[in-house]
Amino acid sequence: MTAERTSFVYVTYIASTPQKVFEAITRPDIARRYWGHENVSDWTPGAQWQHIRANDERTVELVGEVVEIAPPAHLVITWANASQADDPDAHSRVTFTIEEYEDMVRLTVSHDELIAGSGMEAGISKGWPVVLSSLKSFLETGRGLDIFARPKAA
Repeated sequence: MTAERTSFVYVTYIASTPQKVFEAITRPDIARRYWGHENVSDWTPGAQWQHIRANDERTVELVGEVVEIAPPAHLVITWANASQADDPDAHSRVTFTIEEYEDMVRLTVSHDELIAGSGMEAGISKGWPVVLSSLKSFLETGRGLDIFARPKAA
């Protein structure tokens, strides 16, 4: 029996340009400043990509493949925990759509082919909002958010 699949979509508006948003996603030196990780690839269709923690250990946490790329408007990658890289059923897909919208950018992140009820679904539904909020803050103010912050005790 095949596991039920689900998706997650997040849309945000950023006072920036499509090129700067695209570079923030694909350039390791920029991504580490708002994500705490680097997205490393040569960004060609079929190329591998790695999501590497920007610390001394340089832990590879996520892996995938570049499916489609049309800078600065469109990027599609597969996405899996590094420990599950060899399991095709564990791979989901992320689509970044970057559109000019008046004097800003509309960024839509669609993460689909997620196994419903999985740890990955739970993680990305909490993770994408803070990462994309940090991206927005970084591009608009030069300072990202602490994406590893936890709620204050009541």
